Amino acid sequence: MKLLRSLLLIAFPIYLISCHSQQKIPNYLQGVNDSTAKGTFTVPELRIQKNDLLSIQVVSAATRPEVDALYNLPVASGGNSGAGPVGGFLVDANGNIEYPKLGPIHAEGLTKGELADSIKKKLTEPVKLLENPVVIIRFQNLKITVLGEVYNQGVVTVPGEKITILEAIGLAGGINDYGLKNSVKVMREIDGNRELGIIDLSSKDVFQSPYYNLRQSDVVLVDPTPKKAKRADQDVVLQRVSFGLSIVTAIALLYNIFK
Repeated sequence: MKLLRSLLLIAFPIYLISCHSQQKIPNYLQGVNDSTAKGTFTVPELRIQKNDLLSIQVVSAATRPEVDALYNLPVASGGNSGAGPVGGFLVDANGNIEYPKLGPIHAEGLTKGELADSIKKKLTEPVKLLENPVVIIRFQNLKITVLGEVYNQGVVTVPGEKITILEAIGLAGGINDYGLKNSVKVMREIDGNRELGIIDLSSKDVFQSPYYNLRQSDVVLVDPTPKKAKRADQDVVLQRVSFGLSIVTAIALLYNIFK
């Protein structure tokens, strides 16, 4: 009986330690009301960065396909016209791409449309190399990295050429129960400089943040709540106390057997 009372006296503080007040966890877009028909928004166009891989295709009014082929990368599958180009155009450390027959062309900092205009200008001035050329550019390596308190952290491949922070977190499985929704970090490189921004996914002003629309190679970091650190400390305490209780129980059992 005394042993039972002793174990209860030890177990009661453990129960108190394990019980803690539940903190209110903010929801996504907390306090946002219906904003139907309240205006339009413009999605900023991505600008080309170093190490971007670009797919560029040139089509002109030439009647012979081999004329356009001079200004395109070779295509896969033995020249099948429906296949994509082999590799792509890598933006080098100087911000340039090396273009067949045209030489280096500066790409860093330009939008796809601006780079397309630069290529068309080289194809028509001062000598008209192609008749009415059309330049089609696509990003080939758009990826975002999501780390921290999400269900599936890692590299997220952007399905199109636009992704928001909510979409990226959704593709990573969402923020788990221990993640901070109101203080998500975004690490971004611009012109060789790293910057760190913080965005509140529970705020109604989230859409105005410059980090709402992500860029290629952004890193999203979801920090843990204080609740997780407290839970980890409690788990350590419970493990130690449980170990102590098991020793006490074993000693009591041996004492009853051999007394």
